[in-house]
Amino acid sequence: MPYTDIGQATTTDMTSNVSDYSVQFMDTDASDTGEYQYSFQDWSKYLGYYKQIPELRAAIDCIATWTVGKGFVSDEITTMNLMAINGFGKDTFNSIIENLIRTYYINGDAFAEIISDDEGNLINLKPLDPSSIVIIAEKGLIKRYEQTSKIEGRETKKFDPSDILHLSRNRVADEVHGVSMIQAVEPIILMRNEAMSDFQTVMHRHVKPMRVWHVDTDDTTKISEFKTLVDEATNKSENVIIPKGAVEHELVSVPTNSTLSPLSWIRELNNYFFQAARVPQIIVGNSQELTEASAKISYLAFQQTIEEEQLYIEEQVLAQLNIYLNLEFPASLERELLSDKRKDMGSMQIQPNDVMAGVGQ
Repeated sequence: MPYTDIGQATTTDMTSNVSDYSVQFMDTDASDTGEYQYSFQDWSKYLGYYKQIPELRAAIDCIATWTVGKGFVSDEITTMNLMAINGFGKDTFNSIIENLIRTYYINGDAFAEIISDDEGNLINLKPLDPSSIVIIAEKGLIKRYEQTSKIEGRETKKFDPSDILHLSRNRVADEVHGVSMIQAVEPIILMRNEAMSDFQTVMHRHVKPMRVWHVDTDDTTKISEFKTLVDEATNKSENVIIPKGAVEHELVSVPTNSTLSPLSWIRELNNYFFQAARVPQIIVGNSQELTEASAKISYLAFQQTIEEEQLYIEEQVLAQLNIYLNLEFPASLERELLSDKRKDMGSMQIQPNDVMAGVGQ
């Protein structure tokens, strides 16, 4: 007989064995002793995210496209000079700026080589691969840029800071580089795509359900041949003809509502992603469950983000290229919202008929 004294009951130790969620501590990578360098080791990974995750690409492309807006406005001479810039040969100044914005949202930083004539006049901007660029800094200031060649054996090319147009996203403290947007939204992307992959498997099992086959043999060769036959028939949605009594099968099914549907979780993650990316879903074409009023507010909030982005580009172009320009916003709803507000306030005012009705009572 086992010993079953209730007085010997004990408890588990969840406090010691289950840890609370915590965020990893981080320090800036700047140094105050001699030269230090920063390179972009995650560019390839982040570029893969951008090219393979549609919602990420949509959010970044929207920000880049809306920031460039309708293009730039400047004086006639500056406009003519900028119109002559062609990047890799088929670019325009607008497409180069849009490329750089897209790049620094992916990577945190974007670089373009400033090409000037003998008199120091800007004649071209050539976007560069961030993975080939190393920032060399000293005492918190950028000292030079080094470009490693993709061709083995070629020497590293060095640039003075004035020879590189360098744009950084959300630079923090004394760091000499920006912060990629993907770094913060990566966990959301992974959870959403894992849930979608799981749901894809569930949908496949509904269309082509699992079966357990009971075969009247233990010959591995015959079992392998039968397996190939069943797999091929299933993939082609064909029937399987078997001699009676040679094989039996049973359907493996999951009762309806016995598992948690991932659809609401996927939608929640999708909303969370666009909230973290600061891009309302209406901007990328999703108007579900939005009233006209909430859509206008979302649009107006996005407008502030884009105008902040445009201000940054305008200031950096002036500071690094000595070119003054103004980026136009595509379309503003601010006047329409103010008009709606006046109408609402007007409808709330006391009308003469209301006063007379009160006097007569």
